[in-house]
Amino acid sequence: QVQLVESGGGLVQPGGSLRLSCAASGSIFSINIGWYRQAPGKERELVAGITSGGRTNYADSVKGRFTISRDNAKKTVYLQMNSLKPEDTAVYYCRLGRSEVWGQGTLVTVSS
Repeated sequence: QVQLVESGGGLVQPGGSLRLSCAASGSIFSINIGWYRQAPGKERELVAGITSGGRTNYADSVKGRFTISRDNAKKTVYLQMNSLKPEDTAVYYCRLGRSEVWGQGTLVTVSS
């Protein structure tokens, strides 16, 4: 019954910022949420995660630049991305816990 929809991707110059949103529909949302990304020709990797209690973790490559947060009342998880680098270019996906419920993905392109 739970579905996830990402938004907020786009084209940004190096050093710029974007905020991604993951909005959920359905009856269950208060569980762990993860943001993942997949660059062309590479494996999908975990970027950031947030637990139902608000604890967070980040990949080393994005620590200090990205911030994950959630608003359970709105059933939405956010990924604030600052100081973006070309290496951040990828399709970004949100995931419900460790389930097979994924969003459709949103493309982030960092280029001058």
